[in-house]
Amino acid sequence: MRVSILVVLAAFLGSDAAPAPAPPAPRWFKGNTHTHTLWSDGNDFPEMVVDWYRKQGYQFLVLSDHNVVLRGQRWMQTQVVEKRAPGRGALARYQKRFGADWVELRERGGQQQVRLKPLAEFRPRFEKPGEFLLIEGEEITDSFKRKPIHINALNLEELIKPRKGKSIRDTMRNNLRAVQAQAAKAGKTIIAHLNHPNYGWGVTAEDLAYVLEDRFFEVYNGHPGVRHTGDALHASVERMWDVVNTIRVGILKAKPMLAVATDDSHHYHGRGTVTSGRGWIQVRSRSLAPDAIMEAMNRGDFYASSGVTLSDLRYDAEARTLTVAIDSKPNVTYEIRFSGTRRDWDRASYPIVNVNGVELHATRRYSKDVGALFATVRGDRASYQLKGDELYVRATVVSSRPHPNASFKGQVEEAWTQPVGWEKAVR
Repeated sequence: MRVSILVVLAAFLGSDAAPAPAPPAPRWFKGNTHTHTLWSDGNDFPEMVVDWYRKQGYQFLVLSDHNVVLRGQRWMQTQVVEKRAPGRGALARYQKRFGADWVELRERGGQQQVRLKPLAEFRPRFEKPGEFLLIEGEEITDSFKRKPIHINALNLEELIKPRKGKSIRDTMRNNLRAVQAQAAKAGKTIIAHLNHPNYGWGVTAEDLAYVLEDRFFEVYNGHPGVRHTGDALHASVERMWDVVNTIRVGILKAKPMLAVATDDSHHYHGRGTVTSGRGWIQVRSRSLAPDAIMEAMNRGDFYASSGVTLSDLRYDAEARTLTVAIDSKPNVTYEIRFSGTRRDWDRASYPIVNVNGVELHATRRYSKDVGALFATVRGDRASYQLKGDELYVRATVVSSRPHPNASFKGQVEEAWTQPVGWEKAVR
């Protein structure tokens, strides 16, 4: 019966039937997934923040205020708004940009208040298919014994309240499982990434490694206070990434951690230290839609950047070759570093102790085998062919150009690719 139906359809359609349109080719979309506004501890109106990112060429943005989603009625005293950015005339700038008809003011108890618009109201002013997208988010802000545990949830359906826990790892798991439960209930992909692990020395590499519910974290966060480079007792965030993935792939036989770069922006008036444009991700997707962006991230089809743009990024699984090409800038030199850990790495590690010999809550010290440098190429294009004994391989691109808005001393523009070549080692 099936054959006869197909034959009839073929005869009916004839040889002149138009072929099905080819799906759009994947392209790169630039976005920031960690952004604050007046809805929590930022110092500008969400429309002003969105307007800046759109004008700077970003294609998507996640507003991720602390323990809140931008919904419902929210009024704020205008004097509080002005105190967030003294002398910068935040309200006047807002009124000038969007007009008196848009800005809502009222008097309550002798105080002037301004209404903070919810996402649903201002989204239509900015979104344009294929050009700019707003993705709903939240920074789930939790802690354990004063150790900060902040997790961004992207593409949310509804607010997720902090879940608490009996340890750092338990607190992480409880919040991540709440994200997973909401994703399952909503039938869509919600990405969660652990924010700034070195902020308050809150989360160690071992914490990240053994909480398998977490597949994403910030390898770079533009907040100057997040201790990106570590110190004498604490590993840098990039070093932590290699420790995490060595444990995950080499010991737990689990998928590696993927990395994002973000702004974590709070200040928008030309003053302040936590400003915009420092870190972002480039996601390769067939469309600029929330689910498409989330699925591409889930596949690992993205890279993190603090200033370097890649013209191409390919991993040929059959040839086992990772290729990186840079959209180079004039008078700037580039170094492409391929690194990872081999299967026979030295597994010894040592705890970090203070001057009194007391063990600290800090990432343990590991051998140079972890995150070893496999090859360095100077130029704007390089390939690395895996030898077969690697647990994983990733690339870091380091430019000679100082970051124009540095978050730490000596910062230059960089990019980080996701780990590859780990599939055979994972269950």
